[in-house]
Amino acid sequence: MSLDALTEPDRRWMKKALREAERAFEAGEVPVGAVVVQHDESGSDGDSQNGRSTGQSSDGRLVGRGQNRVEALDDPTAHAEMLALTAASETLERRRLTDCTLYVTLEPCPMCAGALVQARLGRLVFGAFDEKAGAASTLYQIPQDERLNHRVEVTSGLEEERAAGLLQAFFQKQRA
Repeated sequence: MSLDALTEPDRRWMKKALREAERAFEAGEVPVGAVVVQHDESGSDGDSQNGRSTGQSSDGRLVGRGQNRVEALDDPTAHAEMLALTAASETLERRRLTDCTLYVTLEPCPMCAGALVQARLGRLVFGAFDEKAGAASTLYQIPQDERLNHRVEVTSGLEEERAAGLLQAFFQKQRA
């Protein structure tokens, strides 16, 4: 899907993912943020601290959020996408997320891309491309691999400059 086909709600949801990335930056984590949105008429865009939400919006319902917590949790799997998917599954009380979109600020790595397929995610929208580990477009196309039992619709490049800028600022700060 091209960036021209994105909707205003897509842009708003990505801004929420960017806020999660900013929180990760402030916590000393690699600044990647993610939100999972369920698309139906009883949606929500409310905020919560635990990744869950209960407000109403016709643009979808925020059912999970995450930010990188690898350092804080000493857990190599604590990527923003994984935490957001877990929160969404807990909120919805199911593992299949076919009616959901994941908005994430950085192209998912192979682990996270595989989790999207396992969750049967309906759609992925990501910001910055990852030339070192990108598994949704750059190096691999795991979510769209026809050999797998599920394919995820992928849209790339939404808020790419802002997402990449956060990452650049973080790594410059690390080197200083």
